[in-house]
Amino acid sequence: MDLNTIFNLGNLYVLPFWLIMIILPKWRITNKIMSSYLPFIPLAGLYIYLFANGLDADSVEMFSNPELSLTDLAKLFSLEKFTLTGWVHFLVMDLFVGRYIYLDGQTKGIWTIHSLGLCLFAGPMGLLSHIFTSFIQPKLMVKKVETQVS
Repeated sequence: MDLNTIFNLGNLYVLPFWLIMIILPKWRITNKIMSSYLPFIPLAGLYIYLFANGLDADSVEMFSNPELSLTDLAKLFSLEKFTLTGWVHFLVMDLFVGRYIYLDGQTKGIWTIHSLGLCLFAGPMGLLSHIFTSFIQPKLMVKKVETQVS
């Protein structure tokens, strides 16, 4: 299978998980699927396959160089096989962080749609959004209750 096909299949593979977390967060099947580690096994397996098959003597030497520079790393990632391996790494880790955001939101009753959307496109921004929302939403809810009581 060529690298472009693997790239496209990897992207397509994660989309249903993101969609159900964002569009159907209260659906019992969404919770069941996202509570499992099973969605990550194919992607992690693909990552291991790409990582193991992408390494050659030159790349191992370059990666293991204690003085690895940003320029050296850019040269490695200019190769499609390394870019694809890195992309699959992003897919796995962003989906895993999205899963955390989803499950934490379900447990704590925190709104997550915005954080999941950000995480899908810019993982760390989605995580930061969720951390901020987790901090601020309970405070807003207390003020809303106080206002309704008085």
